[in-house]
Amino acid sequence: MSHPLEYNGSVNPSSPALEKGHLSNCCADVDAERQNFLDDHELGKKKYEAEYQQQGTASFGMSVFNLGNAIMGSGILGLSYAMANTGIALFVILLVAVLLFSLYSVHLLLKTANEGGSSVYEQLGYKAFGLPGKLATSCSITMQNIGAMSSYLFIVKYELPVVIQAFLGIKESTGEWYLDGDNLVLLVSLVIILPLSLLRNLGYLGYTSGFSLLCMVFFLVVVIYKKFQIPCPLPLEQDAVNATLNTTVSKMAAYFLEHVNNATDYSDDVCAPKYFVFNSQTVYAVPILTFAFVCHPAILPMYEELKDRTQKKMQNVANVSFLTMFIMYLLAALFGYLTFSDNVESELLHTYSKVYKFDVVLLVVRLAVLTAVTLTVPVVLFPIRTSVNQLLCASREFSWLRHIIITVVLIGGTNMLVILVPTIRDIFGIIGASSAAILIFILPSAFYIKLVKKEPMNSFNKIAATLFLCTGFLVMIGCMTLIVLDWINNTSGAH
Repeated sequence: MSHPLEYNGSVNPSSPALEKGHLSNCCADVDAERQNFLDDHELGKKKYEAEYQQQGTASFGMSVFNLGNAIMGSGILGLSYAMANTGIALFVILLVAVLLFSLYSVHLLLKTANEGGSSVYEQLGYKAFGLPGKLATSCSITMQNIGAMSSYLFIVKYELPVVIQAFLGIKESTGEWYLDGDNLVLLVSLVIILPLSLLRNLGYLGYTSGFSLLCMVFFLVVVIYKKFQIPCPLPLEQDAVNATLNTTVSKMAAYFLEHVNNATDYSDDVCAPKYFVFNSQTVYAVPILTFAFVCHPAILPMYEELKDRTQKKMQNVANVSFLTMFIMYLLAALFGYLTFSDNVESELLHTYSKVYKFDVVLLVVRLAVLTAVTLTVPVVLFPIRTSVNQLLCASREFSWLRHIIITVVLIGGTNMLVILVPTIRDIFGIIGASSAAILIFILPSAFYIKLVKKEPMNSFNKIAATLFLCTGFLVMIGCMTLIVLDWINNTSGAH
């Protein structure tokens, strides 16, 4: 989400909301780490004080840019995979549905914030359901941020080996340690991400979000451009075939060639676009879409910073931002799918290594994206660490030892997740089906039902919010169940 490349509830240091110090997890006791992000006049705020009397400074256009930043993220890399497993028509239907649901969710949040007198997601949770509501909200945002961090590190795992191969002129890896994605994730985390994350003031990374958005726009342009360069069916990589022929007996090589041709699509029929597709991977489509659209913890801070703010004006900001991202998402998914058809991978950028490992334009895209995600991880980690500090030891003085331990544990745990989880598709799936569904569907509707007292439960708005809440539970439980069943089937099939 973003911003960072995938904001997903994390704090955007370049946004006016952050410059004013409105973090999504502000609490009564402000530790020394957070004081680096807060202005002096903000430190005395009461725990759940509404700030709507203070006039915002962000223009309509800047708010649209910031919210677009918050929406756009690594989820765009998985959309072509979702389209390949739903078909063009079904994908468009789902994309429109998630867009409308997200906008309705923003409407509920804005109305609840006005009625509940709070501009912070966690505070609404506390006002609605007490400490359990605050913990549920904080855990959902934390889980979403961990998913975002994992998706960024997956990009490092997929793309950095290809970049190193290109610079060293290595056509095929023969097991070198520096071309292993897991080793590179650990190395980047240790040498770059950990030192940056240990700093108490990350304000210098404030322009990472804008750079990340530019990277994604550049990526989209390249995806469209490459559609008209890459032929369909995909050309067979002759070097890979020759290597196989030289290392196996002819019979096995022939079998391998036949298998590759079948899997990689060398018939003209595979180039025909499909409009409705149902298979075992279709279940990942909705979680990928929700993962790509979630930005809701950023809505209220941006609302508070909007100049001459009204609920209608902020809703219009959301309408423009979401519609812009909808167009970008649709174009990225469509042209990526039309380029690779059924062979598109769960991370679109990595799919281009099938045919263009040493293309200069793609190499520039990879370098830009790798730089953006590497610098974004410390920014996303910051609110997670602050949340952990506030939950475990809010009243204690800042401790470097605690600061280091929490940082190392978070980075180490995320690295283990990236190493042990097979593909980025699983991160998109599980996070999109759980925390993203909670942040988009469940929490906004639950807060609205609980905090907006002036409307009776039998009113149209309350009934609509209740149906939206039920839809959220259906999406979360249904997608999670089907994803787990897919994992079980794949595990049993492997044996």
